[in-house]
Amino acid sequence: MDQEASVRVDSTLEGVPPARQSALPPSVAATAPGTLRVIKRNGAVVPYTDDKIQVALSKAFLAVEGGTAAASPRIREMVAQLTEQVTRTFLRRLPSGGTIHIEEIQDQVELALMRTGEHRVARDYVLYREERAKLRSANAAAAAAAPAETDKLHTIAEDGSRQALDMRQVRGMVADACRGLSDVNADRIITEALANMYDGIAAKDVATCLTMTARALVEEEPNYTYVSARLLLDSFRAEALGFLDIRGTATSGGVAHATEEEMTRLYPEALAAFVRRGVELELLAPELQHFDLERLGRAVKPARDRQFTYLGLQTLYDRYFLHSNDVRFELPQVFFMRVAMG
Repeated sequence: MDQEASVRVDSTLEGVPPARQSALPPSVAATAPGTLRVIKRNGAVVPYTDDKIQVALSKAFLAVEGGTAAASPRIREMVAQLTEQVTRTFLRRLPSGGTIHIEEIQDQVELALMRTGEHRVARDYVLYREERAKLRSANAAAAAAAPAETDKLHTIAEDGSRQALDMRQVRGMVADACRGLSDVNADRIITEALANMYDGIAAKDVATCLTMTARALVEEEPNYTYVSARLLLDSFRAEALGFLDIRGTATSGGVAHATEEEMTRLYPEALAAFVRRGVELELLAPELQHFDLERLGRAVKPARDRQFTYLGLQTLYDRYFLHSNDVRFELPQVFFMRVAMG
């Protein structure tokens, strides 16, 4: 695969949503209920669109078979079938919608090519992905060797305000996620995540970028699945606590954050607020308000949140947590207590 075509294939999968997408803003479309969402390497979340896969596959065939492939009915039909196959895989895996990392899409494209016997295209696609991975690693190593220019990075809050990236909070989040785990490196996560961030990144996408960086290291060390789960949990806490209007946590760029230590105090309050809002929204039975919520709140053990793997926690969020207007306002231990109460 030539260099120009390689760049086009990668950028197609990670680029701006295509013109045929809904007129809704991407940030709204990406969080619509029952939809698939894609997490890019820089942490941004965008709607899943199969036309990106179709274009990427077309260019992959063009790179291997030459310009005549564009006019070939066989190639067009093959691309359509492969695209449908990849999309069906994710719809089957996440029937109620959910999030997919960019690497997972590329994995499925690769598998689809192999299964249909397109070994030449699949081989070049694999080699290209390896080259890009090596380049990202080299860039991360270079960034680690040089002082990070974090003073040039700013985040954009939901209200549009702009402020410098809070590195103290970033280091605290990652250190807390790595606490008690062997063979994980907080500095490496921060360095590689910073290499994928950009000036003007949405405040809420900072945590996502850290999470995806840690998740990419799971193949090297399984304990990173717990690191990525704990970083993911920070985003879930911010979403739920904000919806329940629970104060007392640190904020950055308008996004609330709470450590495990803070959750020891906040979980009981979150349980009572959750039940109250759930009943108001007619998502919970009114009888749940008659429980001794104060006592049940004291029985919640926030430390159990640290037992989740990334996939386990993401599955709970995508499929089981209660939500209103696309906002999940349930936390893991609240979910288990709610089930027990039911």
